[in-house]
Amino acid sequence: MTEDFTSEPSQPETPGEPSASVPVDAASSPDAAPPSIRIAVSALSDIGCVRTNNEDFLGYDESLGIYVVCDGMGGMASGEVASSLAVAAILKSFASSTSSGAPVSSRLLHAINAANLDVWENSQIPANNGMGTTVVAAALDRNKIIIGNVGDSRAYIIQDGKCTQLTVDHSYLNELIRNGTLTIENAGSADLQGMESIITRAVGVAADVQPDFFSVDLTPGTGILLATDGLTRYVQQGEISAILNASTFDTACANLINVAKERGGQDNVSCILLLVLPS
Repeated sequence: MTEDFTSEPSQPETPGEPSASVPVDAASSPDAAPPSIRIAVSALSDIGCVRTNNEDFLGYDESLGIYVVCDGMGGMASGEVASSLAVAAILKSFASSTSSGAPVSSRLLHAINAANLDVWENSQIPANNGMGTTVVAAALDRNKIIIGNVGDSRAYIIQDGKCTQLTVDHSYLNELIRNGTLTIENAGSADLQGMESIITRAVGVAADVQPDFFSVDLTPGTGILLATDGLTRYVQQGEISAILNASTFDTACANLINVAKERGGQDNVSCILLLVLPS
């Protein structure tokens, strides 16, 4: 990223799709303990080039150090319902456990479970039947960040100008790799009859959910990117770092989304970018 990226950014603009984000005012969490490191955040959601509605939803609470991106699925407007319910439930649950003394990882797990229950219960309404959502959430834990994910929305870490994927997609293709049916080397040539992008886990499609968790150390200059597959299907890992290296912090999310749209933008495109600032 350019030198401007590592400088303290200006206040980020309102996401391009206002209905798809819910930043939480720090004043809404008066008991929140501030994270021990300084984080800048930029967030943006875009309807893309083809869809007529935005089923992505993102939200964050800087005072609590919690950041969430969801990609809903379901008929009619149910995808929007699922993703918005999940973000709200995660933020509410994480805020309510601030004074519990529980580890951040446990609080994040509880929050994702709360989101799953909320979406699952609402999916019993006939109009919402079959809805669900992916989740990728990041929670600050002193000088670390805990990532939880369900589905194929991803988290990346950007350090020393390089981008590395942290999460593992819960997709049909990756499940075949996990169980040894395919190897990473031959996965690209396997004929999966269009099922390679089918997700195998989602929030709200069953009464229980199994998130994966990852923990990484943070140092000044480290970036964390949370993104839906509307971005990651068009922009490869190495390209992400190249785009960020050529961007300022305030333009980085827009630049990533613009590349996805230039290459087709058939899905909604959303991302949250975090930057660890000098102490």
